[in-house]
Amino acid sequence: MRRAILALLAVQAAAVLVQGAQGGPSVEGNWLGSLNTQPGRLRLALRVTKAADGSLSAQLDSLDQGAKNLPVSMIRQSGRTVEFELKVAGGAFEGTLTVDGAQLVGEWKQGGAVLPLTLDRVDKLPVATARPQEPKKPYPYTEEEVVYENKPGGARLAGTLTLPSGNGPFPAVLLITGSGQQDRDESLMGHRPFLVLADHLTRKGIAVLRVDDRGVGGSSAEVKTATTEDFAGDVVAGVAFLKSRGPRIDARRIGLIGHSEGGVIAPMVAARSHDVAFIVLMAGMGVTGEEIVRAQAAAVAKAEGVSEAVVAANRAFQEQVNAIVKEELESKVRETRLRELRDKVATQVKGSGFTLDAQFKAAATPWFRYFLMYDPSTALRSVDCPVLALNGELDLQVSPAQNLPAIAKALEEGGNPDYAIVKLPKLNHLFQTSQTGSPKEYANIDETIAPLALHTISDWILKQTR
Repeated sequence: MRRAILALLAVQAAAVLVQGAQGGPSVEGNWLGSLNTQPGRLRLALRVTKAADGSLSAQLDSLDQGAKNLPVSMIRQSGRTVEFELKVAGGAFEGTLTVDGAQLVGEWKQGGAVLPLTLDRVDKLPVATARPQEPKKPYPYTEEEVVYENKPGGARLAGTLTLPSGNGPFPAVLLITGSGQQDRDESLMGHRPFLVLADHLTRKGIAVLRVDDRGVGGSSAEVKTATTEDFAGDVVAGVAFLKSRGPRIDARRIGLIGHSEGGVIAPMVAARSHDVAFIVLMAGMGVTGEEIVRAQAAAVAKAEGVSEAVVAANRAFQEQVNAIVKEELESKVRETRLRELRDKVATQVKGSGFTLDAQFKAAATPWFRYFLMYDPSTALRSVDCPVLALNGELDLQVSPAQNLPAIAKALEEGGNPDYAIVKLPKLNHLFQTSQTGSPKEYANIDETIAPLALHTISDWILKQTR
């Protein structure tokens, strides 16, 4: 439920093709600017260096996402015109140096989206510092890099297993990320929530496995055609891996913690596997994706002061998108109809450009069709292990008023006698203490996860596993 333009920039090293400048001020030096994306602004830091032969090379940092030293695959300057690319991410910039060489004014293009981007020349670039809650080594526990396979799903999965000090056996949890391809720390907007959560739980005596999603970091598998069902298969493989790690892990006390879409996956897995001893749903869904999308768009727009007329126009557009996605089984036909709709409303809907392009691209995927139509109450009614479902009071992406009662209703209908429903005051979708809950606040809040959320989760797990 959260995507940003630079999520694609977790890239591998790439060869640098460079050309030297031809007159005018040189682009060599440090540059700082920001992209105005949804859900907020992303600061970019560009470092351009010139070799003795005059060739240029560059690296890019996304400061608010904690992404450092991303290799620029091509950079060239001709007069005052400057272009650079991040080829493997499908991103490119083209701009013009001002006469005094103080600014680089142009456009960032990625995936059909075009955003204005102005970079200012600076003497020194800011450092993407760690958030206050991020743990510092040495840790008082064991940290191990692991790799395992989901053979039926054709996935190779890499992650980090943290084990408390001592011999065990310890209860264990597998962390499940939200939507979009996430790394094992669920990194976004300069925060690493799963790193902080794993550290907290491991210090409390709970082993934790956190894993790169398909196509990210050390994990590999088909992503373009994958749906939530495929990701659930990856989690089943993770549970089997934890079971194999005795004697320090107690195979009878393995649970799941899912955030956002991960809170949909956890019940899917628990409903089919008796190896899951408990689940924690952090901003999990109790209604269909279609209902989530509808409520989320209205809540975020209202928080940002968007007029009712624009909200209504956006809602009408989204309803047309949803209808096409549900009606068309054939992907090519679906893509064609969505593209025609996108072109028709491009000049009418707020957010045309990047936001509209992003909506179109997401809507055209098999993942979105599955997400839109999937009803999580079906799996919830089949879950017979203990469940903790918690939401932030100010969550605008997965509304607590919409989802917590629906989760409770499904569990009750299924006869589950052991569940807890908790709404945490003043917390947003990331479980940060916030003012409005708007996604635009995420990067500007130093707190990664509120201590109240951390202790609510760990206290409940320890109670279940004692």
